[in-house]
Amino acid sequence: MKLSIAIPDSCLKDEKKHENKTRKIFQIARAAGIFQVDNIIIYKDGKEFETDSKLLTTILRYLETPQHFRKQLYPKSGLLQFVGALSPLKIPNQVVTSDPKQVKKNDIREGIILGKNGKKIIDIGIDYTIQYHGKKEIGKRVIVKIKQGLPDFVVYDIEKDQLPNFWSYNVKHGGNLLTLLNEWKGPKILTSRKSKKFNNESISKILSSKEAVLVVFGTTDKGIHEILNKKISTIQNFKAWNFFPHQGTETVRLEEAILGCLAILNTKIYFE
Repeated sequence: MKLSIAIPDSCLKDEKKHENKTRKIFQIARAAGIFQVDNIIIYKDGKEFETDSKLLTTILRYLETPQHFRKQLYPKSGLLQFVGALSPLKIPNQVVTSDPKQVKKNDIREGIILGKNGKKIIDIGIDYTIQYHGKKEIGKRVIVKIKQGLPDFVVYDIEKDQLPNFWSYNVKHGGNLLTLLNEWKGPKILTSRKSKKFNNESISKILSSKEAVLVVFGTTDKGIHEILNKKISTIQNFKAWNFFPHQGTETVRLEEAILGCLAILNTKIYFE
């Protein structure tokens, strides 16, 4: 089953310091990696959050990028001031060996296209020059499958949607929440404190869908019902559930909500 999450661009507003915003973004990225989220979709919650939206997008994409070519895609920037203190996500596109002897036929690797002596080569994180004969331009990321290993590496392009298992998440923008929900073709789960707790029959029906499922989150001080108001009645094919009934705290922070909701859904998917 394909799973995506939607979060507002205002989700960092309760953090005043850049360092704390960075740490919160890492927690979101980490949860997405743990529970194999295909897309993190950022929706607009107001014009005043453009700076936070840029920070959110940049750091989420930076964290998803394999470490061996981050410097080539992300020059020094104030946005990335505190990312050096963060741990690697260790999602599948990052958990690879740097030893060329251990790279085997049919392995999947991610790399960046570079230019050398008028030819294109690909850096896949090993100390070895590999010629690239695909169509991607210099400076672009590419996923490749190893056709032949040492002593003469041969690779060919493969698209992420061709991979049988989770590889990494994508970061996308989805306009405002109402637009995003109306354009999403598959089932939608709206997380809301004002909704009833889910029942097993309803959740099993949604999670058995062949279409991608979208899980939507509000902010700490403004939930889905407050954002959508009466327009929620115009949305098709959705369920609104409270995943934290009888919560012991006044609020549930976004990073906590993502981790908690995805953990519950994961249990329903794999253990029932």
